[in-house]
Amino acid sequence: MADDSTAPEPALPPAAPSVPDTGYTVSGVPTLEGVRDKIETRLGNALGATELAADSPEGRTAAQQYESRQQAAADKLAEIRTAMTEPD
Repeated sequence: MADDSTAPEPALPPAAPSVPDTGYTVSGVPTLEGVRDKIETRLGNALGATELAADSPEGRTAAQQYESRQQAAADKLAEIRTAMTEPD
């Protein structure tokens, strides 16, 4: 006959569920890591959106319009400066 005197091993307590890092303390205060992650995410989104916008046809057209306006403004400023330095 087999020796049945061995008791079954006690079951281990269930593991505590891991709490996801929400970026906030238990009292609701943002953590430094949470704030840093949020800023890095927003910066990455902004840089990506800017890059995509600049590569689109509309973005290139807007850049060309900006450059032409800047050149027109510089020309007008030079014209005004010349007019101010000329004797009457």
